Amino acid sequence: MTEISSMIISHKKAKIEEMECMWHGGDLESLLQYLYSKESVYECVIMKTCNRAEIYVLSPRGSSVLFNFAKEKGVSSNIVEFYGHDESLIHLLRLSCGLESMIVGEDQILGQIKEMYAFAKEKGTSGKILDLAFKKAIQLGKRVRTETRINEGSVSIGSAAVELAEDIFGNLKGKSVLVIGAGEMGILVAKALAERDIEGIYIANRTYKTAEELAFELGGHAVRLDDVDAYLKDADVVISATGAPHLILTKADIEKAVEGRESKLLLVDIANPRDIEEAAGELENVELCNIDNLRVISEKTLKMRKEEARKVEAIIEEEFQNLKLQYKRSRADDLISKLYKQVYDVRLQEREKAVNRLRAYHSIGEIEIEVLDDLTHSIANKILAEPTKLLRQAAELENEELLDAVSRVFKLDGKPLNTEE
Repeated sequence: MTEISSMIISHKKAKIEEMECMWHGGDLESLLQYLYSKESVYECVIMKTCNRAEIYVLSPRGSSVLFNFAKEKGVSSNIVEFYGHDESLIHLLRLSCGLESMIVGEDQILGQIKEMYAFAKEKGTSGKILDLAFKKAIQLGKRVRTETRINEGSVSIGSAAVELAEDIFGNLKGKSVLVIGAGEMGILVAKALAERDIEGIYIANRTYKTAEELAFELGGHAVRLDDVDAYLKDADVVISATGAPHLILTKADIEKAVEGRESKLLLVDIANPRDIEEAAGELENVELCNIDNLRVISEKTLKMRKEEARKVEAIIEEEFQNLKLQYKRSRADDLISKLYKQVYDVRLQEREKAVNRLRAYHSIGEIEIEVLDDLTHSIANKILAEPTKLLRQAAELENEELLDAVSRVFKLDGKPLNTEE
């Protein structure tokens, strides 16, 4: 049976460097098109965030197509999970609610799901089946954030990075913070910092105008990316969150910046791939943290939101059952559509035969043809009325056996009837 399968790599099992390796085979679009080009993949969506890589496919081969993909990409079996149809749907629903995030209940993941789904739609790799799943997930994500308090407190990796800096220094009062990157993550960091009593926010970005706009909005100072070294010397905290494919700060850059300094320099690297050379953390008076360190913040948040998570679980179960019913109805509607087409094709063929036979004996006009058309149309509809009702009832009652039987008897799936079964 053609169903959804998924392949999940996340912070739960994988370290950030292991997730980075997952994408060495190409960018998001090339991976998406590569998967979609496989004969056994009918639909696919790929998600990539700073702490997860997920692939959803519609395939008659189930998870085996993803097993092979993981093998091709050299993904360790120790860090990957493969889910079947129901497991994939439940995981996606939990993901949209923030229950699978490192920061439980965070809002950013919902926007990322929307973005990745929209990208797959734009590239033509998501169809009717995955559309239904992702639309439901997005709708559910909005619902739980309206009906529960699951997203109160730290709601993103960005704000968690700021909390981590506060934990390390006690507080950020009077501190100077340099934010590198003014993309989505950098904006979250900068906005979280703007709520603290810090001495100054310096925002560096490759596009200087973007840095200027964000700095103006938050009362900070814009910095050209090429001038970052000059600001490192006076910074207490550096939070880097660019999308660059290469290192932004090397050990040598940091070593030069901390020369002769006695106070601590905290580096927080929340980029994927990483912005800061790992060896920089070996320097005296330098502490380097990355996404893995945010697990501590995640544990605190989890305790705070445990009660809300239980409420969300109940909503997820309700919406999962609704989604399964939607798929049943969708399948029934699909079978009904194919059955009608099959019968209508026969109706048209037989009507044409009747018209030709009558014309062999005498001429007939438009009225006679119209009568034959109405007659065959009426017979077809009356024959199909009860099967249509029965198929819709089967969907409501989740009677998979009946749906399968109709599909096989009328060969609606295109496969020959196996009389040995």
